[in-house]
Amino acid sequence: MRLVLLIITTLVIITYPLAVYFGLQYLPPGTIALLLCLSLIMRFIINKQQVKSMTLPILIGIGLTAASFIAQRHDWLLFYPVVINMSMLGLFGYSLINGPSMIERLARLKEPDLPDSAITYLRTITILWCGLFIINGAVAAYTAMATSIEIWTLYNGLIAYLLMGMLLSGEWIYRRFWLKKHE
Repeated sequence: MRLVLLIITTLVIITYPLAVYFGLQYLPPGTIALLLCLSLIMRFIINKQQVKSMTLPILIGIGLTAASFIAQRHDWLLFYPVVINMSMLGLFGYSLINGPSMIERLARLKEPDLPDSAITYLRTITILWCGLFIINGAVAAYTAMATSIEIWTLYNGLIAYLLMGMLLSGEWIYRRFWLKKHE
């Protein structure tokens, strides 16, 4: 049962922009805020010991969705992607200050014996990710405040994921060549 709930809540979080869009279009006012709030609460309960770094954004998401439901302000739902991007920026930025960089940590999961020369490279990639989180957060804030729900959904539900996927896959492919060159 726990696995099923974990899968459902993960899908809800990943498809958050689509859920907001369709919920605002087809559900009674406040319903989507309540459903998203309950999903985030379930996610928090299920994951509270596994992913401590995501505790703050999930709690802020619970606050945003609950406040949106109580105040009947659907526009507050639009700021959750901003929260996620700023949280990720905080995590990645913190790793740059206190080391090892977030990308180095992730790379070491797959390749624990990285050469010392890779550390500077991986630090640079972490900085690149920080830049992407700044851009995504800024665009997410702009779309939440100044565009239509359709534009907000397009950016936060598709374009932002494509940008992250392109950076992730492009860097992974480049790293394969970089590691062979520096072995």
